[in-house]
Amino acid sequence: MKKILSSVIVFTMASMSAWAGGIITNTNQSVLFLKNPARDAAIGLDGVYSNPAGVAFMPEGFHVAFNWQYAHQTRTITSTNPAFALGKKNNGKSTKEFEGVADAPIIPSLQGAYNKGNWSLQFNLSVPGGGGACEFADGLGSFESVVGNIAAMLQPLGAQGYDMESYMKGRQYYFGVQLGAAYKIYPNLSVYGGLRLLYGDATYKAKINNIMVKTEGGYVGFADYLQYSATTINNNLDLVNAGIAKYQAAGMEAPAELIAQQVQLEKTKESLSQLQKYADGVNLLCNQDGVGIAPIIGIHYKVSNFNFAAKYEFKTQIRMKNESTVNEASEIAAVNKFRDGEKVNEDSPALLTIGAQWKPIDVVSLNLGWHHYFDKDANWYNNTQDLLRHNTNEFLAGVEWDITPKLNVSCGGQLTRYGMDDAYMNDMSFVVNSYSIGLGFSYKVKENITLSAAYFQTNYGTYKRDNYPAEGISDHFTRTNRVLGVGCQLDF
Repeated sequence: MKKILSSVIVFTMASMSAWAGGIITNTNQSVLFLKNPARDAAIGLDGVYSNPAGVAFMPEGFHVAFNWQYAHQTRTITSTNPAFALGKKNNGKSTKEFEGVADAPIIPSLQGAYNKGNWSLQFNLSVPGGGGACEFADGLGSFESVVGNIAAMLQPLGAQGYDMESYMKGRQYYFGVQLGAAYKIYPNLSVYGGLRLLYGDATYKAKINNIMVKTEGGYVGFADYLQYSATTINNNLDLVNAGIAKYQAAGMEAPAELIAQQVQLEKTKESLSQLQKYADGVNLLCNQDGVGIAPIIGIHYKVSNFNFAAKYEFKTQIRMKNESTVNEASEIAAVNKFRDGEKVNEDSPALLTIGAQWKPIDVVSLNLGWHHYFDKDANWYNNTQDLLRHNTNEFLAGVEWDITPKLNVSCGGQLTRYGMDDAYMNDMSFVVNSYSIGLGFSYKVKENITLSAAYFQTNYGTYKRDNYPAEGISDHFTRTNRVLGVGCQLDF
């Protein structure tokens, strides 16, 4: 019973990121990233995010870029639990697929820089984390397994199966405002310093309702079934207690079988009492928001036809405050994360990026990059960062070709490796090792107007978690992610 209750809702902060990057970090802040993600040492206006020190080497004047992206993502969890076979809609099968769809139709970003002499003043407005809403129309396996396990537990009381409705939707955005300045110390060396303000805004809705229990007479409401079962248990317990009392009144010890019945009935009565609070299902609505700020530093070095750059984003400490329908502390630890008034740790981890660019000829650029997310140094709810095996690493490569003075085409790839572990993964919040590819073009409509378009796709592996192999319980996690983007850069 304790295990059933402890898994009623595996509510942890969903990693709603619909883009590239770490567990909760988005790195694709521009269309130029989509067409070649290895931009960590490239000199361009998108460097306001990816290589801010390098922006100092752009021509003098004011530069501004507008970007629009559309991201579509799916999350698929294939869950196996013998209790699912009792479900009315499951056709006797113990394996069921739960799919969530995350759409972010409008993902805007704005980059700007004013270069004068050795100085470059910069700003960036973007969504460095989150970026969409994920909806599971049929809920999650962790939801249904609870009802299935309850039905299995109630089989000695005549339960033959269950039916239910469940739903889950999470929406999460981290809006970022970044201001900073780069300075050329020498003609071939520049440094950068800046600050980023993050504002987190999230909403979570979940429900388990219309729970029905299958009996010999058909399906009945869970509340009615509990009331009937409680009456039956109390009547049987009264009979057993009366029998024991007769033996005791006669100075005799009650038979072991009768004592065992009493113990079992008392346990069942206690279990039914605990289930009573879920007679009408579970409904949760939680809104969260919070603010954090962190410094960013960078350096860029030019030598011959090579560019080298590095950037370090410090950890952003964020405490998301809840406004929730959960008003009291729950015996379910995971639900307490959404208790009204609770402040939830949701740091954005520090990030180190290192990049290199080589131009073997003037019109071709070869790019390499490495990203390291210091996930285990962040502070997340219930210290879930400690459940990771290691920090996240990304390896990037790309090529760009100026076909003509007006037309540039590029493509690139990114390999992402997370430190996932069975203890960290759950069907509400998960990421999977992946590789991404992007390609696109930029075209100078006029000398000071450049249009860009790109497509970016992430291909995920499958993470297999055998929760309780002896009981035949397991989950397989995978995702899909596709992004389209267009952008316009103006130079004055």
